[in-house]
Amino acid sequence: MPHGAPQVGVGPWPGPWPSGPGAEVYDEQLLAEGDRRNVVDRYRYWSVEAIVADLDTRRHGFHVAIENWQHDFNIGTIVRSANAFLAAEVHIVGNRRWNRRGAMVTDRYQHVRHHPSVAELHEYLAVGGRDGGAAVPLLGIDNLPDSEHLETMTLPRRVCFLFGQEGPGLSAAARETCDGTFSIAQFGSTRSINASAAAAIAMHSWIVQHADLGSDEAWRG
Repeated sequence: MPHGAPQVGVGPWPGPWPSGPGAEVYDEQLLAEGDRRNVVDRYRYWSVEAIVADLDTRRHGFHVAIENWQHDFNIGTIVRSANAFLAAEVHIVGNRRWNRRGAMVTDRYQHVRHHPSVAELHEYLAVGGRDGGAAVPLLGIDNLPDSEHLETMTLPRRVCFLFGQEGPGLSAAARETCDGTFSIAQFGSTRSINASAAAAIAMHSWIVQHADLGSDEAWRG
């Protein structure tokens, strides 16, 4: 049996380094030392800047926002899922500092913005976010009496999902500011599911309704 953890990624670039048109995407240090990052094979040896630029050409129409009042450890995991589903932007509302451990450095490949309050996030979305254009509706997730069922609602192509803290859920200010709220159907004894799990379900629901699953860009492992 082999000893130690298996190595991730690839070693130094074999043979002559890439040159000519398109070679600008490569990082010389990664070519020389190898690429052990948690990235799909198409991005091996690419610089972070080149990866972000390529992702920007095909980001999806949904945003993800997380309230950060208690330094919730779920935030990093939500950011990681946002990267996997290729969110347009990730928004941290409240405290600027957040625990990045769960993100597994995926925040390097996302546009992560800070907003002191939900009202300021709503104002930013009202002018279309980073790319401008039509307003982006702000939909919160919470088990409220008037929340729509995620399973039966038609999600807007341009939308921002807002998630509250583990336990208390959306703050009172968030509930007042959101353009609507939705809930995820549950059938067991627990009052709620983990915040990062709820976020992943919501993002995947958008993928099911709007993403081009027949495209070569859809990574299947």
